[in-house]
Amino acid sequence: MTFAPRFSPDGNRVIFSLSENGDSNIYTMDLHSHHITQLTSGSAISTAPCYSPDGQNITFESDRGGSQQIYTMRANGSDPQRISFGEGHYGTPVWSPRGDLIAFTKLHDGHFYIGVMHPDGSGERELAEAFHAEGPTWAPNGRVLMFFKDLPSGARGKNVKLYSVDLTGYNEREVSTPTDASDPAWSPLLP
Repeated sequence: MTFAPRFSPDGNRVIFSLSENGDSNIYTMDLHSHHITQLTSGSAISTAPCYSPDGQNITFESDRGGSQQIYTMRANGSDPQRISFGEGHYGTPVWSPRGDLIAFTKLHDGHFYIGVMHPDGSGERELAEAFHAEGPTWAPNGRVLMFFKDLPSGARGKNVKLYSVDLTGYNEREVSTPTDASDPAWSPLLP
């Protein structure tokens, strides 16, 4: 099973996770030649890959250290480094368009947080908290995040809304949709 696909910044490759024989690893596929390259290996779950804006690095989540955490590595799969060291489980990392931050979802003590940190793991900040919040995506300007919240007031899947928050964390707003909505994705700037 393949999942969590994303395009490279130049649009020439797709990075994704592939689950096979109980292992989940990260692969890339060249869209011209269809050549597939495996970037991670082992029995740990490695998923949710995202390229840096220059295409030189990748952030991803993995439980290779015993719990779900965020890592970075070079685009060829070398030099993996854990960057999340706070309390809780970290996932869904997304590199900002400016390259200065990585957004993430964190689960700690039964609460979900949307946050950001620098690519070396420093400067972690939580921007939003909810009963269930996930799926951060960056605005093209790199200053606003959109995500979804599943609120406890309704049955699961019956009160899911999109929200945006700026990097200060003080300007959270609901994004109006005609029905429930989740898993937002912002397009790049259009010409």
